[in-house]
Amino acid sequence: MSLLYAHDVGNPEVEKFAEDLLEEKKIRHKQRAFALSLYHGVLEHLEKIDEEIASHLKDWDFDRLDHVDKSILRLGTYELLYTDLDRAVVIDEAVELAKEMGGEQSPKFVNGVLDAIDKTRRAKSDEEAQA
Repeated sequence: MSLLYAHDVGNPEVEKFAEDLLEEKKIRHKQRAFALSLYHGVLEHLEKIDEEIASHLKDWDFDRLDHVDKSILRLGTYELLYTDLDRAVVIDEAVELAKEMGGEQSPKFVNGVLDAIDKTRRAKSDEEAQA
């Protein structure tokens, strides 16, 4: 999430410092590889992820989202759409990040958006399975 945040606030060269940042946070070995795979995955699918988030915002402009909330939503949306991680765990972890790093309304906001994205994704999967 920290790498996504740094990228979003205008530091697209964050990857050059990713190893140092992960080392500073004592993220090593498999955790480091996992963190970098999430970061790269989000960037690879950023346009689709942002479209998905924007389509689930009610009365809110995507470009006005707080950088922390946007980074958490991007990570959670990537995990919901492009990984096999348990959806409940993904949403719970995103809410916990929002509690720790976001504003007062962030946990509720993040939970609502990711839950809506997950419900839409599952409905599409059900439709495709029935077709």
